[in-house]
Amino acid sequence: MLRHKLQIRVRYGETDQMGYVYYGNYAQYFEMGRVEWLRNLGISYKRMEDSGIMLPVLNLNVDYKKPAKYDDLLTLTTTLLKKPTVTIEFDFEICNESEELLTKGYTSLVFIDMKRNRPTRAPQYIVEKIDGLF
Repeated sequence: MLRHKLQIRVRYGETDQMGYVYYGNYAQYFEMGRVEWLRNLGISYKRMEDSGIMLPVLNLNVDYKKPAKYDDLLTLTTTLLKKPTVTIEFDFEICNESEELLTKGYTSLVFIDMKRNRPTRAPQYIVEKIDGLF
């Protein structure tokens, strides 16, 4: 399960004056994809933070191919790229109902020990769940 698919219906408030998804909303879509990818594996982002680990974004890259529009039903595919170490990396693809590729993206995030405010290795329980995927 390196990939997870999530459907998103574009809401009116996510669009600009032209009726296209505002470019800044793609980062939120990618966040939704990451959180659901982890949840699908049995990892709660909330529990991870409650245990003292957070995952701030180091890199965000977005390649806009075609615009998504108000009321489109999008499919967001989130793919884990490699085993996490101190960082975790995901690729994203957003397609419309016609399966046209609209947007590609990439994020890398770093595991941070919230008490020390320092990078740390991925928690063992996460590594164990992901190890079986590779």
